[in-house]
Amino acid sequence: MTTTQSQLAGRRTGAAPLPPATGHAGFTGALRSEFTKIRSTRSTYWTLLAMIVITIGFGALASGGAANSGNEGPAFDPTQQSLFGLFFGQLVIAVLGALTITSEYATGMIRTSLTAQPRRGTLLAAKATVFAAVALVTGLITCFGAFFLGQALMSGAHMGTSIAAPGVLRAVVGGALFLTACGMLAFGLGAILRHTAGAITAAIVLLFVLSILVNALPHDWQAHVDKWMPAIAGSQIWAVVPVKGFPPMLAPWTGFAVLCGYALVALAGGLILVRRRDA
Repeated sequence: MTTTQSQLAGRRTGAAPLPPATGHAGFTGALRSEFTKIRSTRSTYWTLLAMIVITIGFGALASGGAANSGNEGPAFDPTQQSLFGLFFGQLVIAVLGALTITSEYATGMIRTSLTAQPRRGTLLAAKATVFAAVALVTGLITCFGAFFLGQALMSGAHMGTSIAAPGVLRAVVGGALFLTACGMLAFGLGAILRHTAGAITAAIVLLFVLSILVNALPHDWQAHVDKWMPAIAGSQIWAVVPVKGFPPMLAPWTGFAVLCGYALVALAGGLILVRRRDA
């Protein structure tokens, strides 16, 4: 309908004519749209709440158990002890990361999203940016909560540490970065597979199952394989006391870079396939 036709239609119906469309769908508009989607979905709140409760809860159990046993040695890491729940929280954030992209394919809403934003790279980047921001903010709240609760439980046994101690703040913030990277890995897998169950299964295998199966390898193989597993490498960012012995682990930021590398490969694969395949 032309502008003249719109004005005539407005006179006949008594409504004000619509202004002519201007501009184009950009990244800022896509960000606002994706933020509206993620905050209006009930599963987002329940999944984030589950991640907070599980991470803080298991961290509290591990901290309380350490305080009761009193087995503090040179290798004891009170910061990592309070953040123990991240081993389980990573799986919950992976579920949300996969759902963020696969739910639109399951419901067919991806066609509506592509109609509003035909540039698929922009759409995927907006989804990834919004999810990463939500995961990071929630991860920071979770990790600081787990740390302070864990230290309070261990303080009675004089096993705790302070946020101002060397490496502690980096480890607590690193825990939030770890959760974000795990979620982005699952997001990329979701873009590749476009199937919720498949993406979640693949993320759990990469983040959890492989970390267990690698223990079945001969010891001389573990020295070369174990530290490159995504969850094991990434978990070094939320450790303060270096792990001694066999196999030697990567440095904190190096290990986190390995986890980010897995996530970037998944995101790149998802971007290529989103651009090439039909919705």
